[in-house]
Amino acid sequence: MSRNSKQTSSRIATVAATTLSNNSSSKIAKSLAASALSQHGTPRQTGAQMEKVASKVLAGEKYADTTKELAASVLSQANKAR
Repeated sequence: MSRNSKQTSSRIATVAATTLSNNSSSKIAKSLAASALSQHGTPRQTGAQMEKVASKVLAGEKYADTTKELAASVLSQANKAR
C-alpha cells in the first residue's frame, strides 16, 4: 500500500484549532479541521470518506476560503494509491 508522508503544517494546525474553537464555523469546516489536526505531527493519512468531503469542498463555490484551505491540506495527505 502506498503511503503519503505529508503532515499538517504548524500554520494549518493553528487554522484548524481556531476553526474548531469558533462557534460560527460550519460542521464541514470543523470536520476538516479535526482531520487536519489529527494529522499534525503524525504519519496518519486522510481516510476515504474525508477525502470525498474535501474534494466536494474544493469543487464547490459556496465554501469559505478557510474551509477550502483545510480541505486542500486534508486532500494532500490522502493515500496516493486511491
